[in-house]
Amino acid sequence: MSSDSRPLDPAGAPGRSRQTVVVTDRSEIRLQRSKLVQMTGAAKGSEFELTLQRTVVGSGADCTLVIPDLTVSQHHFAVDRDEQSYLVRDLESTNGTFLDNARVKEAYLRPGALIRAGEIYLRFEPVYERIDLVPSEATHFGGLVGASFRMREIFAVLEKVAPTEATILLQGETGTGKGAVARAIHQSSARQDGPFAVFDCGAIAPTLVESELFGHERGAFTGAVPQRRGALEQASAGTLFIDELSSLALDLQPKLLRALEDREFMRVGSNKQIKMDCRIIAATQRDLWSEVSAGRFREDLYFRLAVVTIPLPALRDRREDVPLLVDGFLRDLNNTAVKSFDALEPAHKQRLLAHDWPGNIRELRNTIERLGLMEHADPFLSRSESAREAERAAPAAAPTPIADLPTVPGPASPTLPVSYDLPFKDAKEVLVTAFEREYLRRLLARVDNNIARAAREANIDRKHLYTLLAKHGLASGGADNV
Repeated sequence: MSSDSRPLDPAGAPGRSRQTVVVTDRSEIRLQRSKLVQMTGAAKGSEFELTLQRTVVGSGADCTLVIPDLTVSQHHFAVDRDEQSYLVRDLESTNGTFLDNARVKEAYLRPGALIRAGEIYLRFEPVYERIDLVPSEATHFGGLVGASFRMREIFAVLEKVAPTEATILLQGETGTGKGAVARAIHQSSARQDGPFAVFDCGAIAPTLVESELFGHERGAFTGAVPQRRGALEQASAGTLFIDELSSLALDLQPKLLRALEDREFMRVGSNKQIKMDCRIIAATQRDLWSEVSAGRFREDLYFRLAVVTIPLPALRDRREDVPLLVDGFLRDLNNTAVKSFDALEPAHKQRLLAHDWPGNIRELRNTIERLGLMEHADPFLSRSESAREAERAAPAAAPTPIADLPTVPGPASPTLPVSYDLPFKDAKEVLVTAFEREYLRRLLARVDNNIARAAREANIDRKHLYTLLAKHGLASGGADNV
């Protein structure tokens, strides 16, 4: 399957539009612009791309888009564009401007929205353009390091988007460095002198999330003794990094969407609007589009945040970067006898390069930290890893199957690919990831790589299947047959 078959930001899916959407997908990026498609009238089917900061629509000859219809005013409405959105404004037309059958003075547009001027309907739609992505020559971006082709592709995207105000969505397994990428973007932006605030949706009690994000007034609820500035205020003139975005409760998602759209918000218990002046970078371990498909995440908020979507590779997919990362960690620790990857024992170097790193960069860093703390024990193995090594070394030992799962015909059940030294949430994510990979591998083998048949047997949407296959490096060679 080619990369064209599975855009990470699904082409054709309805959602919020932007001046530019950049999606990394192997060796390409996709630029998204927008257009108006005339749905009724003499010029039905004609398209007009919105390339200007202001597009005036009307029957007058001096309009940007001329619609010669008696029910359309000379200057009927305008579409204004900025870095974040498109806004339709009525220009005091005789018959009014309607958006999805509601008369409006001004309103933000979303892809698929219907604009009516008199008796003429126009649909607002995105336009995708694919361009080649040339990997960066640099092996560093801020505090990030990587000489692999995949990381240099990401550096090329970051070099383009970091100086802008574009909202960015980072997707990747636990420990892939989403926080480090967010900080590197902030430090390379025009807001680098402002604050870098972190809001972790998964680390805050559900009842406190709204107050922590938007702030609250004194007496707004029981226990709200002092007034509190929320994360959106704390990040003013800087960057707000929203981690574990998929954990944000459904009832709070419209409030965040409204703040992003209007660039203003209210503290809990207040009726006074506060201007929002921060750049948003969001991150998630989960496939956010599958969360949208399952109804656990709002589609409009997804597209509002996914202006730039950057999937971060797992460490097992960029093993050539392990020596660079180890060198960096050893420099940071500065308390070990070993100063570089090359100075390690050959057996240790081989093990570092061969390990799958289910905890990714975080697990690698923990391993290198143990190097400075453990003099006699093997610092490259945690207690659970040591146990698995011993089991593999014992000739008569059988693999331990995943407990309480029914047996099925086929290969033996896999051992648990998780380090129990990880936090519960991270360990669970590692196990779910391993299950997904094994399930997909067996599914493809069972259907002879027929993608359509695989989607039917798994009872999941084909686009979601494409996303999962690419996530686990199984995206090539599948036949997209009916």
